[in-house]
This record gives sequence, C-alpha cells and structure tokens, in this order.
Amino acid sequence: MKDFDDWLNIQTHGDQKGFHKSFHYHRYESTPYEGLEKLFSEYTLKSSDRLVDFGCGKGRLPFYIHHTFRASAAGVEMNDDFYHEAMKNLRTYKGEKAGISFYKILAQEYEITPQDTHFYFFNPFSVQIFMKVVNNILRSAEGSPRKMDIILYYPSEDYLFYLENSTPFELIKEVALKGDENERFLVYRFNQTFD
Repeated sequence: MKDFDDWLNIQTHGDQKGFHKSFHYHRYESTPYEGLEKLFSEYTLKSSDRLVDFGCGKGRLPFYIHHTFRASAAGVEMNDDFYHEAMKNLRTYKGEKAGISFYKILAQEYEITPQDTHFYFFNPFSVQIFMKVVNNILRSAEGSPRKMDIILYYPSEDYLFYLENSTPFELIKEVALKGDENERFLVYRFNQTFD
C-alpha cells in the first residue's frame, strides 16, 4: 500500500516524546492508515459531513477524511508542537485546503458548531474530559437537532461505560481489526432529526 503521507504530501508519522504533566491528557499516537482504510470501507461519510478529531496531533485523520470523502474536517489539538506540525501539513497538503481547519485549544473548550456531525476520539484524554466534550456535543444538538456520530478507536472502558449508561448515544457499528480484542472502532449515534 502506498504511504498516504507521501501521497498527500504531509508528515504525520512518529509518536509523542515524553508525557504530558497532567494525568488527564494521554500520549499522542496517530491512528494507523490500515485501520482507517478498514473503518471507512465499512462506514462512509458524505461530502456534507464535518468530522472533528479531538487530539488530532499532526492532522492525519482530517487530511484523510477530506481527501477520501471531500468532507470538511477539523482538528482540535492542545499541544503547541503538534498544532504547528498540523498547520505545516496544511500548507504542504496536495489537496484543496478549504474545508480543513485546526484549532489550538483544549477539547472541552472547542465550541461545537451546527455543521459538526462526526466526532473522533483515540483516547486522547481522561473520561472526565470526554464527559465534558460529549455534553458539549449534546448541548449543540439542543439548538441544532441533527444526526451525530461518535467514533472511538481502541475504546477505553470508561468511555464506553459513560456513553452507554449516561447518554442517548447508541452503538450502531463495530469494526474489528487484527490484533487484540480492543483494537477496533466503535460508532455511536445520536439521532435527533425531525424529518
């Protein structure tokens, strides 16, 4: 398989060196392209969708989504270095740059817009922060009712327990990958539409 970084003229490889001082924020690691290909062969987005990647790092997923589906994508990243890497990738990205944006902000401070329909998490932070972000997502639906999906990769038990016991999100899809039983994507949907 051709390396997508080369194909898209971006650089998203490499893991985080060192750890964040707070136990609330987890170490950065990008989602493998092989996993993304498997997920999106079974679950698709429309060009009218907008995906928000919380803890986006260098921006791999927003670029992949934009290139594959022509959907809008936003990356939310609190780390200065990763944010600057994502912005550098945006400058070198070979595709149309409109529709991709990055925000250097804490996840719980990102203001969910009515255009945001899909939310991606690869365990970027503690369940306490996840709960705040999910509550922000649900609050945004009060003013703009719509179908919204949360996509989890390598889901933590805490995230699953919270979604299944304290929110209206319901599991609609599981995509297992080769490896241990936790190496999978889970998609949870909240559908509040009046059509």
